[in-house]
Amino acid sequence: MRQCPASNDADNEGKRLGKEKRQVLAKIIMKQKSHSYSKLTLLVLVASTSIAFADQAPNLPASPESTSFKKPAWLADLSLGIKESYDDNVYLSGVDRKDLPKYKVPAGGVAALNDRSSWVTTVSPKIGFNFAPLFDTKYLEQFTLAYAPDFVIYHDQSTESYNANRFLTAIKGSDKWFSYALDNAFNYIDGSDKGPTYPGSLCSAYVQSTVRERREQIQDRAKLSFRFDTDHWFFRPIAFLTYYDLMTAIIDPSKAGGYYNYADRYDVNGGLDVGYKLNKQFAFTLGYRYGHQYQQQFSFSPDSSPSDYQRVLVGFEGKIFPWLKMDFQIGPDFRSYAKDTATHVTPVNDNDLVTYYGEANVVADLSSKDTLSFKYKQFQWVSSTGKVPYFDSTYDLSYHRKVTEKLGLDLGARILSSDYNSGNLPTCKRDDIQYTFSLGLGYAISSHCSVSASYATDLGRNAEDNVTKPGNREFIRNVISLGAVFKF
Repeated sequence: MRQCPASNDADNEGKRLGKEKRQVLAKIIMKQKSHSYSKLTLLVLVASTSIAFADQAPNLPASPESTSFKKPAWLADLSLGIKESYDDNVYLSGVDRKDLPKYKVPAGGVAALNDRSSWVTTVSPKIGFNFAPLFDTKYLEQFTLAYAPDFVIYHDQSTESYNANRFLTAIKGSDKWFSYALDNAFNYIDGSDKGPTYPGSLCSAYVQSTVRERREQIQDRAKLSFRFDTDHWFFRPIAFLTYYDLMTAIIDPSKAGGYYNYADRYDVNGGLDVGYKLNKQFAFTLGYRYGHQYQQQFSFSPDSSPSDYQRVLVGFEGKIFPWLKMDFQIGPDFRSYAKDTATHVTPVNDNDLVTYYGEANVVADLSSKDTLSFKYKQFQWVSSTGKVPYFDSTYDLSYHRKVTEKLGLDLGARILSSDYNSGNLPTCKRDDIQYTFSLGLGYAISSHCSVSASYATDLGRNAEDNVTKPGNREFIRNVISLGAVFKF
């Protein structure tokens, strides 16, 4: 005797369940009619019963429309971040209100006082594309373009609201003996076109730099490198660019005392690193750089400090141990500042200055759950206020602890120093220092959603004893934040 297919049994079972479902629904409907329930209640009951019976129904193939969204290979990143913060000293100022009547604040500008706080909302969408898979070549490993803006609203200090439009590019590839990489971060900040006014004496460099980052401007940072490898040596041509086009209004200080003008500036350099490999993962290096730093000269002042420089750098890079990665370069910086002319003055003590350049990155995986990182940099740079150059130092220590699979802890400590003593303007003799301490917690709710909470405090200090009104250049700032990131 011919047997019925197994699918017929499933069909019969489905029909039986369907008949039972209709009988139950009919009883519920008749009961609801007899009690004169509202139509909305009736629909809710029908829907609920349908869902309950759906769990018992035979499994059916999903329709094509029900398939969940899957990102194409070329869509590398699609996310949205939202953060709410409270900043108790928006301008990082130590200036008291009593000094304000002595100074004129330009129309549309703001007086940067020490009693200004604000709630801050930051919305950070991001979309990134990786076009490398589309080229179908082994010589191109990455070709990413991303747009990662920050839309920032200062609810209580409207002049500080801004939109930071960031465009990121990363290209890299390799062959057996040759590799190349390009990284570029272009940023257009749509913010206030007026600089802040700081009543009193000169303020800290870190007051200026923090508030400056919210003003209208263009920034660009780029790094291009090529590498040619042999069994024991490598040769790496390399070039860097740091560019600032400050687009705020320029006002003669005699007409608006305490107003801060921001100068355009850039730093571009290129050179060659030669490396000797002790093994496949570690090498000693010798490098040379030739570069130029530019600083805009204001029409109302003869002072600016552009310069040419040459650097000779020794270092090492790679993994000393499987758990320790280090990149390190140090060496002398031979600086040549422009000579004074009838229309230009370089306000430095020595036009042919020999200074120092150093940079390091260290990452130590202390365990499978603990990572310690250290960054360090020191170099001669031009100021954003258009006067004397300064020696810029950064020491940055961070620790990450993977508490659980979903919970992470971050601790941070940073020291910044801006030493202006290479200049010869008495009013600019100072060494500003900022200490920053931070604490953060992050929790991954799922692969598509994470939340975080953080706290940071900034302490501004003055290292010089002969400064007028040193309190105006010292500050305390606390920022508390809660945020979430959604990945699609």
